[in-house]
Amino acid sequence: MNLRWVCVFCGARDGVGGKFAPAVRELAQSMVAQGTGLVYGGASVGLMGLLANTVLAAGGECIGVITRDLVDREIAHRELTRLEITDTLAERKSRMMALSEAFIALPGGAGTLDELSEVWTAAQLGLHARPIGILNVRGYFDRLLEFLDHALDQGFLDAESRALLTVAPQPRELLDALAKRWTSTGGI
Repeated sequence: MNLRWVCVFCGARDGVGGKFAPAVRELAQSMVAQGTGLVYGGASVGLMGLLANTVLAAGGECIGVITRDLVDREIAHRELTRLEITDTLAERKSRMMALSEAFIALPGGAGTLDELSEVWTAAQLGLHARPIGILNVRGYFDRLLEFLDHALDQGFLDAESRALLTVAPQPRELLDALAKRWTSTGGI
């Protein structure tokens, strides 16, 4: 069973030296090849813009969800399959979650960590059973993963919660693992 819609959290910046761009393009192309649509933060800039542009150029579908204040700053991507506008960040995250069957975190900053934390916490609380992935491009998330292992060792995180995060260094590997987890939950 292929995933129909995957929400990808990533930066509104490009990162240093364009080193994350190849993995972003590969993820976008792999999603389209599998018939998986993109749900994301709706911006036209940074890794978000690159991801959406690559999905669209490959003939895929792309739903952006963005807050009204970011639209007003003129960073909304205007050529998406669908652009939804919310009033608050909380509504934005809730809507992205509702539209998606799985979640992937790519390199990004505080917003990416916030979005990842929210879907992960919701899974820990049993509010959803959708798979969550981290694409550890060029070791970007190594220190975060070390911290999570430390939290586990110190008793602030249990092994079941830690296991909710699927980590892979390559886009196709991560998509395959998430699809397998989606199928094992019966697609709920």
